[in-house]
Amino acid sequence: MSIQKVRAYMENLGVADRIREFEVSSATVELAAVAVGVEGARIAKSLSFKVEDQPIIIVVAGDAKVDNSRYKAQFHTKAKMLTHEEAHTLIGHDVGGVCPFALPEGVKVYLDVSLRRFGTVFPAAGSDNSAIELTCEELERYSSNFVEWVDVCKAWRPEEQA
Repeated sequence: MSIQKVRAYMENLGVADRIREFEVSSATVELAAVAVGVEGARIAKSLSFKVEDQPIIIVVAGDAKVDNSRYKAQFHTKAKMLTHEEAHTLIGHDVGGVCPFALPEGVKVYLDVSLRRFGTVFPAAGSDNSAIELTCEELERYSSNFVEWVDVCKAWRPEEQA
């Protein structure tokens, strides 16, 4: 199971004791916010895409949406999300528990600047009923195959609020 892989990965980093497992689902931003007890924006959702037939993960704030033009400017291709089967096979985590930890070597991780508004955020920990609280610096440090911070989202900046 994926959470065991993440737990072992976090054990090596000395932070496995910070993983929280819930009696309820945390598979969506809304459910995770309730389970954790924070506003949805602080849930760090891991979105999986294909770029040149390679899987990537972009971790974004819970209230952010991928902006197609920003995504294309960053990755030089249209945003194409992985299917549930592709996520399972290529990422090693099932949808609802996709996270930037304990990933296969070829899966690059990008963090979106929408997360930087918060002191701590809550990404999943490999299952649809888990999370771990991390600072943005820790998220960067602990993410497998971290590449860089990107700015590919909309709907989270105050000036974009309607």
